[in-house]
Amino acid sequence: MTQGAESTVVEDKGKLILLLGPSGSGKGSILRALREKHPEFVFPLSCTTRDPRPNERDGDVYNFVNKEEFKRKIEAGDFLEWAIVHGENYYGTLKKSIMIPLGEGKTVIREVDVQGLESIRELVPRSQLRSVFLTVDGWETLKARVLRRSELPDEEIARRHESFLKEMKWAEQCDMVIENKEGELDATISEVEEAIENMV
Repeated sequence: MTQGAESTVVEDKGKLILLLGPSGSGKGSILRALREKHPEFVFPLSCTTRDPRPNERDGDVYNFVNKEEFKRKIEAGDFLEWAIVHGENYYGTLKKSIMIPLGEGKTVIREVDVQGLESIRELVPRSQLRSVFLTVDGWETLKARVLRRSELPDEEIARRHESFLKEMKWAEQCDMVIENKEGELDATISEVEEAIENMV
């Protein structure tokens, strides 16, 4: 399920780079590297209702909120896009966190679930929007990465597999597809940097 807010007009100044891909494809690692190397970029936070992982703190990458607060923000029209992921948790992008820096001519780097791509495309001019899809060489690689982060019950693994199959179909909708090969994270980061440089 994906929902967008009402139409938003942005002056043709800044650029929004969307980083997409299935869970475990390396989006978080690449974003951390880009934050360290490129303080000139803007990295908006996501709102989510999922529980923080052991190494996550509120306000670093996510604003962790409960479902009641998230739903209040939906009703207030605060989100540029929002979605329910894996049939359970809500994720969303606050309008002001992206639209303000875009209007200031800045480059905004944003991880977004594949479900949010269509909504953002309806609201942000294509001249300002580029998308990079991160992928891996197959489900077994992805499953191994996810299980290294935390143990998951069989039903959750099956749900992730189903999501993976659906998400991979979105690769062809993105401007660029980059494979994050096992053990070659630095090379993937360089490739993403090059893609961003060529887009802005």
